[in-house]
Amino acid sequence: MVSRETAEGAAAPYRPRTAADLAEATPPSNDTTTPLARAVEASLLVRDGARRMAMPRPARTRVMVVANQKGGVGKTTSTVNLGAALAQLGQRVLIIDLDPQGNASTALNIEHRRGTPSTYDLLVDGAPLADVLQPCPEVEGLDVVPATIDLAGAEIELVSVVARENRLNKAISAHPGVGGPEVGEDRYDYVLVDCPPSLGLLTLNALVAAHEMLIPIQAEYYALEGLGQLLETVEMVKKHLNPELRISTILVTMYDGRTRLAAGVAEEVRSHFGEQVLKTMIPRSVRVSEAPSYAQTVMTYDPGSPGAMAYLEAAREITQRAVRS
Repeated sequence: MVSRETAEGAAAPYRPRTAADLAEATPPSNDTTTPLARAVEASLLVRDGARRMAMPRPARTRVMVVANQKGGVGKTTSTVNLGAALAQLGQRVLIIDLDPQGNASTALNIEHRRGTPSTYDLLVDGAPLADVLQPCPEVEGLDVVPATIDLAGAEIELVSVVARENRLNKAISAHPGVGGPEVGEDRYDYVLVDCPPSLGLLTLNALVAAHEMLIPIQAEYYALEGLGQLLETVEMVKKHLNPELRISTILVTMYDGRTRLAAGVAEEVRSHFGEQVLKTMIPRSVRVSEAPSYAQTVMTYDPGSPGAMAYLEAAREITQRAVRS
């Protein structure tokens, strides 16, 4: 039997330290050279409600279209999560939802019922961009132009309109928050356009309006199927409508490092596109898939998850490329 003195003087039973204990005990580190250090830094900042370490802003607004005619490759998921990640890195971001399904609007908790000012009003009625955007309630510094079901008929209505492929470009260029240093500190740093999985008039409007193109490619067997037609369309747009358009970013999504197939696809993508491919690959993640059902991005739903950290790293790469260019 243990005496009362022994029991009172005995040390508390050993309890292994959890990741949460380590995060609370570890001060923010100046060493951000490893993924673990960046993960600790991001978790601490999220927990304290502070904005993550700001990245340098680009010299002028970067208009990026996120497109791939193949469905299910992570276009909308990448658009909303990169947009949220960029905003958390101190950038001012505008997301334009050009998909009639309105999935980006849903994930960002933006009202998009029929009758809501939307991209339909922007393209068909010529409404000013400022009149149809809404601030994202979950992410500071992120604004959204929602898509309603009305957008499904926009392509038919635009057929008879003069310069129909230039409607989005005109709306973006006319906004006072888009431009270079002359616009001031309140300018948008990034405009991300989420496209439907087709090469119709809506996607064409986005390609004409954008300076850059971001292509998400799924790390699976059919990843590159149909990509040739997309690249042909891009070259056609460059030749006839928008000579400034360039494919600046390739993002490998749904990567499963446990399979040889995913590694092989990623290697093939890198051998084909070279430095355009981001070093960061987005892993398959249940959290990323769950987040939209709660009207959130994974950046706010579970900021410490592997998917959120991967999108944060991808956003860092995108901002660093802007500085180098």
